Amino acid sequence: MRIQKGFSLIELLIVVAIILIIAAIAIPNLLQARISANESSAAGTLHTLQTAEISYAAAYSTIGYAVSITQLGGPAPCTPSSVTACIIDNFLATATPGSTGKSGYYYLATGIAVGAATDNAAYVVAAAPIGVNTTGNRDFCSTDDVILRSQVATAGDVPVNTTVACVAFPLAP
Repeated sequence: MRIQKGFSLIELLIVVAIILIIAAIAIPNLLQARISANESSAAGTLHTLQTAEISYAAAYSTIGYAVSITQLGGPAPCTPSSVTACIIDNFLATATPGSTGKSGYYYLATGIAVGAATDNAAYVVAAAPIGVNTTGNRDFCSTDDVILRSQVATAGDVPVNTTVACVAFPLAP
């Protein structure tokens, strides 16, 4: 009598089928968890950008808020000035549309001169997913009122850069 060693082909196929079924159930949940993590990161990053804008306005009161997100950062070794304030890291300062982004999102920070003022008395910080339904499902923005707003993203969205566009977003849940 021969002693059987190992597994038969049928047994191996059954195990592979079970693994595939489990993977088919788990992968969509994993992707949704990644999207949720990216959205949480975007909301937190907007808070960082708000703080950076306020710090910039305090440091450079003749300018007001930074004209763009790039002014809030600066390449290493960074020397603080009104052009490169070194308040945020350069990776975030360059995570604008057309770049690789940060945590699945593109970011903008825009200083806005109100009326005939020569300084930027308002700002808008915003984030939009690089890929809708793959890196994020919502656009985020906030103005100098420091209220986080969000709306469902659509393909091709870029971060908003006007107060009117941001205020039109519903308040974030």
